Amino acid sequence: MTMSLQQLAERIGARLDGDGAVEVAACAPIDRAQSNHVTFLANTKYSRFLATTQAAAVILDQTTPCPDHLTRLVADNPYFAFRNAMIELHGSRPHPGPIDSAVDGISSLAAVHPQATIGKGTMIHPFVTVERNASVGRDCVLYPGAYVGPHATLGDQCILYPNAVVYDRCSIGRRVTLHANTVVGNDGFGYATHQGTHHKIPQTGIVVIEDDVEIGAGCAIERAAMGETKIGKGTKFADLISIGHATTIGAHCLLVSLVGVSGSVEIGDHVAIAGQVGVTGHLRIGSGVQVAAKAGVTDNIPDGMKVGGVPAVELDQALRNALVGTDLYGLARRVRQLERKLERLQAEKEAAAAEAGTSSKTTG
Repeated sequence: MTMSLQQLAERIGARLDGDGAVEVAACAPIDRAQSNHVTFLANTKYSRFLATTQAAAVILDQTTPCPDHLTRLVADNPYFAFRNAMIELHGSRPHPGPIDSAVDGISSLAAVHPQATIGKGTMIHPFVTVERNASVGRDCVLYPGAYVGPHATLGDQCILYPNAVVYDRCSIGRRVTLHANTVVGNDGFGYATHQGTHHKIPQTGIVVIEDDVEIGAGCAIERAAMGETKIGKGTKFADLISIGHATTIGAHCLLVSLVGVSGSVEIGDHVAIAGQVGVTGHLRIGSGVQVAAKAGVTDNIPDGMKVGGVPAVELDQALRNALVGTDLYGLARRVRQLERKLERLQAEKEAAAAEAGTSSKTTG
């Protein structure tokens, strides 16, 4: 879609500072943008490109210095304004219907149980399976290989990408996206060890995913042994994340790739957990917490705290620990040098004391 900068500014809620008649057709990174592109600056690390960018306009905030020749779209939150510009100029990803002959949007190659309920406007692609008494809401898209188990429910406008799986009785809210190969409701990792043998504990609970959640590719969210595993509204997962049974994650959290959360963990609202973080079981992570990458969380974390390291501690302390740890060999070598020096001084002191004792006896 092509529009003038004036039109774009009005649609994204930005203040135009420059020629509003210029036509733009797309968004682009600041270092590769051309004369029909809009770019943005939300990270000062890229400020150096302001002098050389070829973009028609740049989205930034009021406080960022900008060369006079650049047209500016000034916004309180440049990254969010850029998101809105992407939607205006590029739109959202289209979802095609089944490629084969379909009746009411349902492929003839899909296996939909007669006792399943399918909402109006839903598209079901080939090789999808919807089991007995499952319920799929309105305007959903189920891509090839998706599976919806018995008595599972999907709200309106959900998207299940290829091979996404929702196990029996699990509940998915509205506008939920499950990317390819993600599994919701697989058995929790629960075993009772008796006389050296691990005996499976039946996992009788479910998973509940609330509205507006997006789960990346290759994630696994275990069902509870009893009760629920819950993902709160608006929470977003990247790829390859594992959530243990009976864990509760609050609203509007962000979990980056390769996070592993053990069972029975309680995570508050607006929590950000960076990549490769591990969380041991039966802990509470308070609302507003931020966990740095590769941290190992082994204890409760109060609301609003920033942590890092293994085990996770307050972030400033973790950074100091990491700084020391960058040259452990050098530190160990200096310690050995000091130990040898101390041994020499001790030996010299003992020799001096012995000599003083001998001199005293001779004098006497």
